[in-house]
Amino acid sequence: MKTALTPRLVNGPFGDPGLYVSLRWQGRALQFDLGRMGRMDPGDVLRISHVFVSHAHMDHFMGFDHLLRLFLPREAEVHLYGPADFLGRLGARLAGYTWNLTEQYPLRIVGHEVTPERIATTTYRAATGFAPENGTTRPFDGVLVDEPAFDVRTAILDHKIPCLAFAVAEKVHLNVDTAVLEERRLRPGKWLDQLKRAVRDSASEEISFSVPVRENGGVVERSFPLGELRDLVKLSRGQKIGYVVDTLFNEDNQSKIVDLVRGADVFYCESPFLEEDVEQATRRYHLTAHQAGILGREAGVRRLEVFHFSPRYEGRADRIYAEARAAFSGRA
Repeated sequence: MKTALTPRLVNGPFGDPGLYVSLRWQGRALQFDLGRMGRMDPGDVLRISHVFVSHAHMDHFMGFDHLLRLFLPREAEVHLYGPADFLGRLGARLAGYTWNLTEQYPLRIVGHEVTPERIATTTYRAATGFAPENGTTRPFDGVLVDEPAFDVRTAILDHKIPCLAFAVAEKVHLNVDTAVLEERRLRPGKWLDQLKRAVRDSASEEISFSVPVRENGGVVERSFPLGELRDLVKLSRGQKIGYVVDTLFNEDNQSKIVDLVRGADVFYCESPFLEEDVEQATRRYHLTAHQAGILGREAGVRRLEVFHFSPRYEGRADRIYAEARAAFSGRA
């Protein structure tokens, strides 16, 4: 079964945090944290529609300028989410440049600031020099994005400052039954993506699709209504990906993380320290690999991916992985 959400770390386990999640069937992507982005393919960056910034420490937010530089002359709307004071920091980054030649640029940056009480939203347009406008608010309910195909949820953790954790979940996975496709002599193509989108959106049974059909040794185009094609699409449990960085291992954070990432297919969890350095991890409001393993086990995730290692462990990554695996499996 092909996956709809394809995640990959941008900079590896020792580099700046950043998780790129491709939305395979939509031609776009989500980005979690904006550390260094120079190694990313510009084409991949330009597929990003939503960015989720855990907090504004430099290694989590410095890549914003790189993102902005690529998007600047383009027709696009990019949404950025961050914790308390995020709009002020985003506005300051945008105000740090001179924009006297951008009147014709259509780019829109939409910032969202997440606090326990509300989510505040402000729009910044290149055409107006990114002056803040259209401020709105809505109550905070843990949901940042809610689209027909997926949603993104958050929890506010304690890193001595508010720090956001995230989970992105496909609402339902749609898979084409290739046996039925072959039986009916239908050739695959882009129409299958359109079909799945129509099924996901509960479209009218009467809408039609132009479908290539194998007949008499050749291929002809025939029109079929959704009602006659629906049996090609099988529904199953959707994917879920969790992302947690920069947080203290205490009871409140632990409870929030477990609730947020419960049952995730993949859980990306920071592990800057080994358990032998737990005192320093606590002083720095970070996790150890052992603690990451405990969180993954308690949340019942299918796979744990640890990252954001301290440079002190260069050459000893195997120990971090081993410690996390042991705690995740319940062996330690």
